[in-house]
Amino acid sequence: MILKGKKGIITGALDANSIAWKVAQKAHAQGAKFVLTNAPVAMRMGEIKKLASETGSEIIPADATNIEELTNLFSKSQECLGGKIDFVLHSIGMSPNIRKNIPYTDLNYDYYAKSIDISAFSLHKMLSVAHKMDAISEWGSVVALSYIAAQRTYPFYTDMADAKATLESITRSFGYHYGRFRKVRINTISQSPTKTTAGGGIKGFDNFYRVADSISPLGNASAESCADFCVALFSDLTRMVTMQNLYHDGGYSNTGISMELMEMFDKGMEK
Repeated sequence: MILKGKKGIITGALDANSIAWKVAQKAHAQGAKFVLTNAPVAMRMGEIKKLASETGSEIIPADATNIEELTNLFSKSQECLGGKIDFVLHSIGMSPNIRKNIPYTDLNYDYYAKSIDISAFSLHKMLSVAHKMDAISEWGSVVALSYIAAQRTYPFYTDMADAKATLESITRSFGYHYGRFRKVRINTISQSPTKTTAGGGIKGFDNFYRVADSISPLGNASAESCADFCVALFSDLTRMVTMQNLYHDGGYSNTGISMELMEMFDKGMEK
């Protein structure tokens, strides 16, 4: 029960395949109380009411790119939970360019701006609102989900790579200011490719999932294990961890190539 007495906000739980959904289940099992939030359009597509019932949580719709709605989210969350927020999960990302299969070399710039606003600036807006309201308790924890494409090039990830790089920069910069202000910790988790509804929408995802799994000495990290990591970062056990991008990928980020992958190429060349 490492989150007993903790109060939080969990964004982005769309369906049972979502990492955010797993985080909510794990946080509930560890004694936390929280509100669930997502954009109204995403809520109509998902099954968030089922999760709310399972975890005894309130649902507060909010567009994470809208300051007024974020202000309402933090205000109502504190009313529902009876005090300041101890942890926040930012699990928000979307690229219209990817959805419409527009190549990186010919991006629609209106879509590009929307990708970065939804996937990265939303974290800054969320933190800015919370900072002004003093809504997050001392030693609170904010975790955002990222991906290694922020550091390395993956052609299929297109403008989301730029958004994740911005997300990680915001984490470092706001992590400094919020740490000085209230000792609030802000980190990103760079997760393995994960079979979620969002991940499945990326062209070539299944092939890349298999390649990453063959490179990682521990294999790809599951959504469930990512949720465990999030819970650990929400807890008091990680009080001195902040402004970090933490790889949760089975060792993929530090492995050049695996013997398994080399053997796969050898077999292909023999044929």
